Amino acid sequence: MKGKFEHYFAEIMLFSTTLFWAGTFAIVKNSVQDCSPTIFVAIRFSIATIVLLPFIIPYLSELKVNLKSGFILGVTLCIGFLLQTTGLTLTSATKSGFITGSLVVLTPFCEYFILKRKPGKGAIIGVTFVFVGLVFLSTKGNNVLNLFIELGNDFNLGDLLTLLGALAYSIYIVFIDIYTSEKNSKILTFIQIFITAIVSYIVAGIFDITNIEKISITWTTSLILSFLYTAIFATVLTTFLQTKYQNKVTPTEAGIIYSFEPIFAAVISYIFLGEILGYIAYLGALIVVVGIILAHLLPTTNKVMENAIFKD
Repeated sequence: MKGKFEHYFAEIMLFSTTLFWAGTFAIVKNSVQDCSPTIFVAIRFSIATIVLLPFIIPYLSELKVNLKSGFILGVTLCIGFLLQTTGLTLTSATKSGFITGSLVVLTPFCEYFILKRKPGKGAIIGVTFVFVGLVFLSTKGNNVLNLFIELGNDFNLGDLLTLLGALAYSIYIVFIDIYTSEKNSKILTFIQIFITAIVSYIVAGIFDITNIEKISITWTTSLILSFLYTAIFATVLTTFLQTKYQNKVTPTEAGIIYSFEPIFAAVISYIFLGEILGYIAYLGALIVVVGIILAHLLPTTNKVMENAIFKD
């Protein structure tokens, strides 16, 4: 019973992270109008580092033993955030949310190639339903023909960068399964966030020198509020919850849970940005929900920890 309770409690914690993440698509979409994407990520994670610092001081003695795991997780997380944030400047908040949700499909493949662990029947069926739902969610039209025309014609560089960001994040999800077992969640969260901030500043500097992306920032009230929300709620809180609880489920199960994020992102984008969905998209949201339910009702891969192979 204890094992089942821990499993379900972990799922609830992971589900709660999607609520905080979902709001970031609309917020960041507006924020990158006032701040270049890479420097936005750098400042966001710098604030998160400062906020988290007082809470990890008692655990600084454990810094060395967690450094390698935190560095690997931090670099992977940074790549995902930089690609996603840059991509968001070139696509809509709704499309960014939905494409990011494609990690539900990418994660089982990453889990298989990295951990050599095959997903169970329930996970496969759940992923299939969620993927179909995400495809429907990605349309602005009201019929299937418009859906495929739109996917063929409207796929741009921003969508590609976002998709690559989703791949990086899928790898990150699997790495969490490997590198967080028997680790201190607080110090590991701090290292990830700190590494992401440092790497983002380095990338921002390189992009500025090479004219790929000039560093620019215009301080506004909305930008400051955006930094505070994304740093505290969508970085410190979510990264800690993910680091602490995700290893209680398989990466594929986690990806299915995270697929709820695009639904919340669509609702928030509609409320704050006025981005409207067609009825096919609403049907897609329903299919995603069905996929999540099926993944929980049908047997999935048992959580067998092969992580001993990867221990430091």
